[in-house]
Amino acid sequence: MRERDKKNNGKNRILIVDDEDDITFLFKMVLEDNGFKVDTFNDPFVALQNFTAGAYDLVLLDIKMPKMNGFELYQKIRMLDDKVKICFLTASGEEFRKKVASTATINRTENCFIIKPIENEELIKIVKSQLS
Repeated sequence: MRERDKKNNGKNRILIVDDEDDITFLFKMVLEDNGFKVDTFNDPFVALQNFTAGAYDLVLLDIKMPKMNGFELYQKIRMLDDKVKICFLTASGEEFRKKVASTATINRTENCFIIKPIENEELIKIVKSQLS
């Protein structure tokens, strides 16, 4: 068992950063109801200030946020923790996801995009697949 798992009673830790309160609230409820430990932030700067390397197994980042977008936050998180898995949240759809996935902004092996809105079961399925 990894050290971070021991600290969280075996629960995987997830960080969600989205500027929409209702998204972070809903995702947190759904994920916690399914056994995950979840922290949420609506401000990417506050999320970054509170981010600690090794504290999370998965980070869900909204792409379109004011002040600092998800790709900028991704790059800053990667400088602190190169092992945490990262998924992007977007309401822009499949064509946008394909366009973004082909850019050099993100590591090409990280091709996890969650398109909002999403059914609760699908969210759990994607999160579990990223953590397996």
